[in-house]
Amino acid sequence: MCKEYGYIRVSAKDQNEARQIVTFRGLGIPEKQIYIDKISGKNFDRTNYLRLIRKLRKGDCLFIDAIDRLGRNYSEILEQWRLITKVKQVDIVVLDMDLLDTRQKGKDLTGRFISDLVLQILSYVAEKERINTRRRQAEGIAVALANGVHFGRTKKEIPDNFNEIVGQWRNKELTLDEALQTLSCGRTYFYKTVKELGI
Repeated sequence: MCKEYGYIRVSAKDQNEARQIVTFRGLGIPEKQIYIDKISGKNFDRTNYLRLIRKLRKGDCLFIDAIDRLGRNYSEILEQWRLITKVKQVDIVVLDMDLLDTRQKGKDLTGRFISDLVLQILSYVAEKERINTRRRQAEGIAVALANGVHFGRTKKEIPDNFNEIVGQWRNKELTLDEALQTLSCGRTYFYKTVKELGI
């Protein structure tokens, strides 16, 4: 017998699974068939999601509240969509977007075709936005650099007496702490600079 499942993903900060649980209960999905992960959507390495995928059988139907509950990376979402709908032959219904409903009406494949098409368009739009964001960032950095803005830490200038102090430290005329105090620097900078200068 075909079963209906619900999948919920919330981040640690976004604790709103209660609303989604109520929605799924309203659809008649039993609580034991609602799977919840409280984790970032950056990838699909999620305990309960993987458990749900193993449970799904041909003809079942998976409900999710919104496409971003599935994940944030659209290329990975497309791969999971293909796994669920094509390999496992399970329907997906995205509740906040009517067009993302693969359920077939009789022998009509329109529902699956339209939802696959919409998902591809969403993926394209998301990827274009990522590219545009990176381009805008690069343009902003280029303008800032042209205006003399420096990024990152300013490189500390090597004190004029650095070699002399290192020599005194090596000859045991100064302790390391005395050398650091005289040069007004920390151990990491001291050793790194000694190495860079090959002293």
